Amino acid sequence: MTTMTAAERRQEAKAAFDSYMDACPTHDVLGVIGNKWTSVVLFQLTQGPRRYADLARALPGVSAKMLTQTLRSLERDGFVARSVTPSVPVQVEYALTLLGERLVPLLASVRHFAEHNIAEIRASREHYDAAAD
Repeated sequence: MTTMTAAERRQEAKAAFDSYMDACPTHDVLGVIGNKWTSVVLFQLTQGPRRYADLARALPGVSAKMLTQTLRSLERDGFVARSVTPSVPVQVEYALTLLGERLVPLLASVRHFAEHNIAEIRASREHYDAAAD
C-alpha cells in the first residue's frame, strides 16, 4: 500500500470537487443567470416577442456582440426561442420559452431581494473595508 503526500491528497480532493462542480445543476444554472445581461434580456422578453433591434434599443449599454452572444446562449439553454419570418428583409424575433417563463419569477425574486437589501449590503462592505484598512 502506497501512502499519499498531503499535496497528492489535496490534488485528488480538488479533482473530485472539480468533477462534482462540473456535474452540479445548481452551479450550471447560476453560471447562466449570473451573466451580466441575462436577466435584463429575459425581463425585456416578458413583454412579448421582440426583434433584435428592439432589444438593442431597450438595452443601450449592451454591445451588439454581447447581445448576440447572450441571445445565443439563452437560446442554446432553452430559455429563449428564435423565430425567423421569411420576408424581405428577413425578420427575426426572440421570445421566452416555457423554461424561460419559469425562470423569470426566480430572477424577479433576486431583483426584489437586491432592491430591498442593497443599502445594508453596501453598508456592510464599507464597514468591512474600513476595518481591513
